[in-house]
Amino acid sequence: MIKSFEEVQNLNKEGLEAFTASSAAVTKSAQAIATEVADFSKKSFEKSSTVWQSAVAAKSFEKAAEIQQTYAKEAFEAGLAEFTKLGELTAAAAKAAFKPYEATFAAFGMKAPVAE
Repeated sequence: MIKSFEEVQNLNKEGLEAFTASSAAVTKSAQAIATEVADFSKKSFEKSSTVWQSAVAAKSFEKAAEIQQTYAKEAFEAGLAEFTKLGELTAAAAKAAFKPYEATFAAFGMKAPVAE
């Protein structure tokens, strides 16, 4: 009985440690994602302001349209790259969050889920 109680107590301790490590990883990842989004938003706003000024200063409607078309293409490509980067950060966050639980899964003869 005493051995069983000690095992349960140890299992609870390991679970709490895994939860704490997982929570820390999630917090760190959330901060990284928030920083990335804020940086991208700032750069995007600065770029759109510059393009707006260029379009307003254009000598003709055609030149303004050309500036807008170039900006639209660049903004689309930058947005696509940013979404890809955010997807990679999110996948890394999920892996980091599950890592502390791998030993627990292994103790029960199971493999931890793999994010693909």
